[in-house]
Amino acid sequence: MVKNTFVNLKYKPNSEDLVCLFRVTPNKMSLKEAANTVALESSIGTWTHVSSNKSYVNRLGAKVFSINNKTGMCKIAYPSVLFEDGNMPDLLSSIAGNVFGMKAVKKLRLEDVDFPSRYIKTYPGPRHGIGGVRKILGVKNRPLVGTIVKPKLGLKTKDHAKVAYDAWLGGCDVVKDDENLSSQKFNPFDKRAVQTLRMMDKAAEETGEKKVYLINVTAEALEMVRRADFAKEHGANYLMHDILTAGFSSLQTLRRSTKLPIHAHRAMHGALTEDPKHGISMMSIADFARLCGVDTLHIGTGIGKMKGGWKEVEEIREEIELDEVKETAGRLKEDWVGMKPVMAVCSGGIYPGHIPFLINHYGKDIVIQGGGGVHWNPRGSKYGAMGMRQAVDAVMKGKTLKEYSKNHKELREALDHFGYKVRF
Repeated sequence: MVKNTFVNLKYKPNSEDLVCLFRVTPNKMSLKEAANTVALESSIGTWTHVSSNKSYVNRLGAKVFSINNKTGMCKIAYPSVLFEDGNMPDLLSSIAGNVFGMKAVKKLRLEDVDFPSRYIKTYPGPRHGIGGVRKILGVKNRPLVGTIVKPKLGLKTKDHAKVAYDAWLGGCDVVKDDENLSSQKFNPFDKRAVQTLRMMDKAAEETGEKKVYLINVTAEALEMVRRADFAKEHGANYLMHDILTAGFSSLQTLRRSTKLPIHAHRAMHGALTEDPKHGISMMSIADFARLCGVDTLHIGTGIGKMKGGWKEVEEIREEIELDEVKETAGRLKEDWVGMKPVMAVCSGGIYPGHIPFLINHYGKDIVIQGGGGVHWNPRGSKYGAMGMRQAVDAVMKGKTLKEYSKNHKELREALDHFGYKVRF
């Protein structure tokens, strides 16, 4: 199909259109021709005329209505009837499917999606959201403090549970499994669930604070549901799911099968988001996660060990936490029509010195999660957790970390160890 029949720069999207923002790098053709090819392949067209086509089908074709020749940004509107309601794999098979392997494009990146209100309402969204997560923990007005059990793999179950217990004692609200801990022989799932949840209850009783354990239930779908049920039967109050390695179909199954909050780990996102001109943006992944119903989501930090600048991270936070977001150069507008917000998780190379930056840039409705930033302390994870919690308390009280550390030994130890200057 040679003619640019899917390009209409005078078209104005209507309330039933789903709009995608693509960054298109054409291959041996004009940007207009490449964008046309993306639109046809991701909707009703194919590479040549087919005799089986009907006139009524043509009305369902996607429309390229905006082309920026400087940036390669192209906006494409799709009639939402092209997509099955509430079926995320179906949506992705169109807007993130064959188009990425076409010869017409050297590179193609899905930057963002603006969903019509009717389509949004066909998804459940978060069951708990920010307010529900805060209610579970009884924490109203500060960031949540979390950690990941380290080392991420290798600990025997008893030692895993002890590390979690020490972190909770030190002031962590949240302890989670790492993304690749499932049910290895050295730390099988059922045994880990029983022992770690028992230690969670013990820590809650001793500290007088509510605690949550984000146990990783990622597995084949039927086994995932079994693990979720088993964990709940033994007192679990939160679940964790690797949304990309397991897939959005798996996530939708988990959301439907449990009433517990779901934490979304984004492991494998770098394979999709790393190239600024190709793949799928973290913004888009965050959109899909909110629709499918996660309650907390890793979004990056803007600092620490993970890639992604703070402005990008802030836009993703807005996308998952606000009801309405404004359009920017790399983001479409969105109205979430009252869908509950997702709490952002900042994690990856975080230590106490980062906390003022995180709160000042992303606000209080975040989970600040440190792995090595908690478990580094030679006196034990309890004391590393105390340093993290003290850093949050300092910011909430309007104190500098240096000032607050004078009377808080664990914070002072962390700052002496990692340095007083924030590492970007």
